[in-house]
Formats: sequence, structure tokens, C-alpha cells
Amino acid sequence: MMNDLETQGVPSRGTRRWYRSQVRARQLFNTVPLREHQKIYILTLLVGAICGLAAVLFHLLLDFFQDHIIYSAAATLHWWRIPLVIIIPALGGLIAGAGLFYFAPEASGSGIPQVKAAYYLGAGRISARVIPAKMILAALNIGTGASLGREGPTVQICAAIASVLGRLFAISRRRLQGLLPVGAAAGLAAAFNTPIAAVTFTLEEILGDSAAKPLGSIVIAAVIAAVIERSILGENALFSTPSYRLNRPSELVFYALLGVTAALAAVVFNECLLRLRRRFRQQRRIPQWASPGVGGLILGVIGLCALMLTGSSSVFGIGYGQLSVELQGKLPLNVLAILAVSKLIGTVISYSSGSSGGIFGPSLYIGGMIGGAVGLLTQYVLADPLTSPGAFALVGMGAVFAGIVRAPVTSIIIIFEMTNNYSMILPLMVSNITSYAVATKLSPVPIYDALLLQDGIRLPHAEKHALRMIPVSAAMTRDVVSVPGHMTVAESFEYVQKLPEHHHAYPVVDGAGRITGIVTFNDLKRALAAGRGGEKLERAAHKNLVRAYPDEALDTVMLKLGRHGISQLPVVSRTKAARLLGIITLHDVARALSREIETEPAPAEGSPQ
Repeated sequence: MMNDLETQGVPSRGTRRWYRSQVRARQLFNTVPLREHQKIYILTLLVGAICGLAAVLFHLLLDFFQDHIIYSAAATLHWWRIPLVIIIPALGGLIAGAGLFYFAPEASGSGIPQVKAAYYLGAGRISARVIPAKMILAALNIGTGASLGREGPTVQICAAIASVLGRLFAISRRRLQGLLPVGAAAGLAAAFNTPIAAVTFTLEEILGDSAAKPLGSIVIAAVIAAVIERSILGENALFSTPSYRLNRPSELVFYALLGVTAALAAVVFNECLLRLRRRFRQQRRIPQWASPGVGGLILGVIGLCALMLTGSSSVFGIGYGQLSVELQGKLPLNVLAILAVSKLIGTVISYSSGSSGGIFGPSLYIGGMIGGAVGLLTQYVLADPLTSPGAFALVGMGAVFAGIVRAPVTSIIIIFEMTNNYSMILPLMVSNITSYAVATKLSPVPIYDALLLQDGIRLPHAEKHALRMIPVSAAMTRDVVSVPGHMTVAESFEYVQKLPEHHHAYPVVDGAGRITGIVTFNDLKRALAAGRGGEKLERAAHKNLVRAYPDEALDTVMLKLGRHGISQLPVVSRTKAARLLGIITLHDVARALSREIETEPAPAEGSPQ
């Protein structure tokens, strides 16, 4: 039986209505007098526009909750402020935790690891329920105090929108997979108002060394989403800063020191998050759905302590307001230290306990506070009043981001776009590259990959050595569901819907059980939309088969899948090419890879894997 991501049960009435909607939408798609790849560019424009609107809606919803719930409670001068700021994050965590656990578990956490898994293993499929679940529950979770950011959720929401639109028009799996990073880039561009950084992050983190990089579509969607965001929320940069610049060459030594400090903070953040998240998942005393509530309760105590010591409620929620103050260089050293430590601990607890939100925003906040502290120390050591702590805060934002997320190019560009300050390029490069190099040396696995590994998800492209050791026969699915070639397209469509399990693709066989082609469910929808329902399936199926053999290694399978842009291969006999032995999918590869690596010696405590 195939993985749950690859199969479904018997389709419900709602699912069948969705299938019929796909056929009608495809018919509309076919009326556009353009070639398929040109239609995809039109779809890219639609994705960019809808994602821009969705990102603005999420932004406004989150700010509304945040301003009217947790920040309003923290600003209260009465005695009940103390119990309020402890209880509200706990209640928000309980409500969000229950919603995530029972309705949409895939909407927990940041959202970026889930998008990577959907791209590499799910061929671009993200459930439509992620959109309302992530938008409402993440906004409520962060708005009631969870110390997380809005950027990761926006990326997942917009990637899900791209996935749903692609499936609605029944585009091929290869094109659907390529549409996912388009939506992700649009989401990040609108979340940060940083279209260039959105493109570089998508290339660095989500696509990585993937061969398929739809750069043109990514750029178009990111620009459109940013334009829509700016037209609604204004064209101002996210942060307003003075025109900082490097005052003297000797400051570069301290910017390098800031890079080392940022790297150490990033490694502590990542390791603590992974360890605590593992403990939350392993414990059995508290129901998993209630864990975010427990995390919220602990966060409430930490946030209250920081509020009483500094007068700032920015440990709760995103905290960009307080970060904007520090970018002006106005906070004393003790306040910077308290807020940096409190935010780091609060974010680790919020994320580890299962709340819904990202780590982009907290990494910038922590970096700004650490940078400001190093700036004050530099000002004291150099005895130079022209040395600005605000400039160090700006650079610190990028340095901690580079150490946590491990996207060095994005960490530089995103600071430029968020502040409109381009005169700090040399300090930024020195600090960010130092942070990236030191953090990578101390903790080689990037945080998003480590989170996937902790969930037992291994991306096949990153495990090339292990793939060479596993034969196809050890990974393939042997119980194959096939479709008779004598059926018509319309009969096949109805037949497939009534099967106990629904797969993406089906081998087409003749009367003797020999494979003659392969057809995907989307192929059937497109054929029906084109008025070919009476055509025999053996004519409509793909005849130019790419085959796998039982004695091949999985790295060869991955090469074939990537080269031809497909997600499954029929496994046939080398001596009888028409004899169908099984089928091998990306999920089969990932499952076999996990089994193989689980037999290796366990890593030392604290190591992601």
C-alpha cells in the first residue's frame, strides 16, 4: 500500500464534486488560445495576485489579534495585567493546539519545512485546508502571545494557494511542483515587502540544488505580490533607520566579533529548539494538542518577567515595534540583554511546544538586540561617540538570521530591502558570512532540514550515498493498481474514482496483463475537458514509458525521475519489458531511505541526526 500522501480512500461526494470542478476549470483553461507554457505564465500572474491579497489579509488579521489581545493586556495598568499576560498565551495555545491537532496537523510549526517536503516528496500537493487553518490559527496563536513570526506561515499559505490553483486547472505534476516555489516566493515577498530577498530565499532554501528552478515565474509572482502589498499597506520599508555607514575600518573587527556572537546565539537557538521539541513530542503526561497551551503558560511567565524588568511586551508576538526602537540605537545594555535572552527562550518554547508560527521574525529580533549590545560595547571600547549601536543592531539582524536559517545571500539582501539602507554592505558581509561559517562548522545541519529529520522525513536529493546502496526491489510497491486499456477515457475516470485507493498514476494493461502505457488522473481530467471521453484509454495513455528495473539502485531511479520530470516509474523485468512487477514512487524512495538510515547507529544526544 502506498504512502498516505500518495493515496486516498474512496472519494466522498465533496471530492467527486471537486473532480468535476477540475474538469470544468480545465475546459475553461483550454479555451485560452495560448500554448500550455504560456497559460502557466498567466496562472503565475494569478498566483502572485491572490498570494499578495492573502498575505495582506493574514498580516492585518494577525496585527488585529496582537494589538487587541496580548499587547492590550500588557498595556493595562491594573493589577490584573499580571494574570492576564500569563493566561492569555496559555488559552491561545490551547485553542490553536486543538485546532491544529484535530483539523490540520500539517499547519503547525513554521510552514517552510512542510513546503520543502511537499515540493520534494508530494510533487507540489498541499491540502487546501492548510490555507484557512494556518491563517486563522497562526494569527490567533501569535496574536495571543506566541513568540513567533508571520513569514513562515505566509509562505505556507501562499504555497498552498498555488498548489490548489494548479490542481484546480489539472496541470501536470511537473508543472504543479514548479508552481509551489512560485507561491512561496510570492508569500515571502508580501510578508516582508522584499521581492528580491524572496527570490533568493526560494532559490537558496526551498529549491536548493534542485534541477528544476522556474526562475522567471518566481520573479514575476514575487514582484506582483509585493506590488499588491505595497498598494494596500504602503510603500514604506518595514523598518525605518538612519543612514548608517562604516565610521572607521577598525569597526570591522567588532562586526566580525558580532558575527561570531551571532553564530553562537544561532547554534544555541537551534540546538535548544530541537532538543526541547523532541522532549515535548516524547512526553506522554500532557496530550499533544494541549502542549502549545503549556508552552504558552511558560512563555507568559517569561514575558511577564521581561515586561516588569524592561517595560517592553515585545517578547510576546512578533515584536517588530521594539526592534524598530533599537534600530535607532535607543536602548540601554541591560534592556538589550534581557530582551535578547527572553526572546530566544520564548521562541524556543513556543515553537517546540507545537505552536503555529515562523522563526524568521524572532531571528531578526534576537539579532537586533544582540547587535545593539555589541554596538554599545564597541562604542565604549573605541571611545567613539560616532559608533552607532543602531548600525550594529541592523547588521546583527542579518547575522543571526544567517546563522539560524543558513541562507547567507538572503540574509544580506533582506536587510537592504527591509531598511532601504545600502551603505552597510561591507559590515553586513563581514558579519553575516562569519556567522554563517561559524554556525555551519558548529552545527552542520540547517534548522529546516533538522526539523524534517526529527519528523522522520528525509529528502532523497540530500542522501545520495545511501540511495546507491538500496535496490529498486527493496523499495517498490508490488501490489499495483492498473487500468484496462480497452476502457474509454470516461469509463476509466469513473472506474478510478470508485477504486478503494486513489493514486496519482495508473499503469495501463492489455488483456494479458502486459503494460502498454501509463495514465495519470490529471491526464483523464484533461482528456475529458478536451472532449475525448469516448476515446480508448490505450490510445490516450502515455506510450513512451520510462522504466525502472528491480536490480537498479535508487540513485538511478532519482536520476530518471528528475530528468523526465515525473514522480513514479513502472518496474518491469529486464528480459520481458512488458511484464509489470511493481511501481516505484518518490514516497517509496523516501520510505526505503528512512528504513535504511534508521538501521545506522543512533547519533549523539543533541545532534539532529
